[in-house]
Amino acid sequence: MLTLEIAIQKIQQLPPEQQNKVIEFIEFLEFQSSRTQQLQTPAVLETAETSFADATKEFIGCLDSDLEDLSHNPKYLEKFGRS
Repeated sequence: MLTLEIAIQKIQQLPPEQQNKVIEFIEFLEFQSSRTQQLQTPAVLETAETSFADATKEFIGCLDSDLEDLSHNPKYLEKFGRS
C-alpha cells in the first residue's frame, strides 16, 4: 500500500475534530514550504539612482532658523516646561 493510501485510511478513522487538525497541519506545512521557497529565491530589486536632494526634499528647510541652538526656541521651552 502506498504511503498516501495509508495516510488517507488513518485520517478517515479519526474523529472530525482531529481530521480538521490534520488539515490545519497540512496547510501549515504548505505555508512553511512556500515561505522557504521565497527566502531561497532572491528577489530582484530595481533600484533607481536618486539624488540626496530628491530623497530628502520633504525635509529641506525644516531646520532653517536663525537660532544656533534649537533648545532656545520659546515654543520648545514652553512645551517641555524648561525656562
